[in-house]
Amino acid sequence: MSTARTRRLTGGALMSLTGMAAGLLLLMLGLILFDVFRHGWANVTWEFLTTPPSEGMMQGGILPAIIGTAVLTLLMTLAVMPLGVLTAVYLHEYAPPDSKVAAAVRVAVVNLAGVPSIVFGLFGLGFFIHFVGGGIDRMLGNEELVWGQPGLLWASLTLAVLTLPVVIVATEEALKAVPLDQRTASLALGATQSQTLMRVVLPGALPGILTGAVLAVSRGAGEVAPILFTGVAYYLPDLPGSLTGQFMHLGYHTYVLATQSPDVEATRPLLYGTVLVLLLLTFTLNLVAVLIRSRTRRKAGAAH
Repeated sequence: MSTARTRRLTGGALMSLTGMAAGLLLLMLGLILFDVFRHGWANVTWEFLTTPPSEGMMQGGILPAIIGTAVLTLLMTLAVMPLGVLTAVYLHEYAPPDSKVAAAVRVAVVNLAGVPSIVFGLFGLGFFIHFVGGGIDRMLGNEELVWGQPGLLWASLTLAVLTLPVVIVATEEALKAVPLDQRTASLALGATQSQTLMRVVLPGALPGILTGAVLAVSRGAGEVAPILFTGVAYYLPDLPGSLTGQFMHLGYHTYVLATQSPDVEATRPLLYGTVLVLLLLTFTLNLVAVLIRSRTRRKAGAAH
């Protein structure tokens, strides 16, 4: 048997195995989504979406959990995007090739991407709540803890640290994808490096930057472990009134209904409804980001 034929057979076998693995994953995902929609759709009513839980979370709706999840994700995005984009811009546009600082930052980004999410929760508890929040309370002379306790702000910042590597990597790859001739043409016309960055590079990399935002939202909206220590509440019928207040979260609410309920059968409809709403909320946030990215990409293509 010739070497070329052996390579073709090997490549075909590997492609077949890859296709089978991908098909199996899609099948499993489809079965899970079908089960969630089949059992949860009938329970997602207007009352379920607009009322707080009651009767020890055996009755009522999930409005506080929906608002808490949406606000948490929004604050996380507002915190992580500027820092992640600025870090990527420094690494790709301004840092010298042999910069030890840039090398250390890249090592830190790689290490952060591999840290378990529960560790970020412990970090948020120790740094944001006890150190930063406690320091603010001591500086303001608060007799009772205001900032030095778990709250919405600290949970958002913890998730921002968790998703920071995703934004940095996606933004840096987007900056690398901007054609070199566009940079050269801008500099040849007399623009400074900063002007080239603001008027040529960043607009061209914006679709990729928004991709990083999509990935950050996807991961941050579904994370539960980091917020266990930083602000999520077991049962809170009221909406979060301030950045220092606790909040409910759809992911944690799902965990509570699945593991802490005294009557699993009674809470099963609420559990399926909560999971369905969490999936729909995550898909909606992703869809909005994807639409913004597509619109930005079309405008950039039309401009060129």
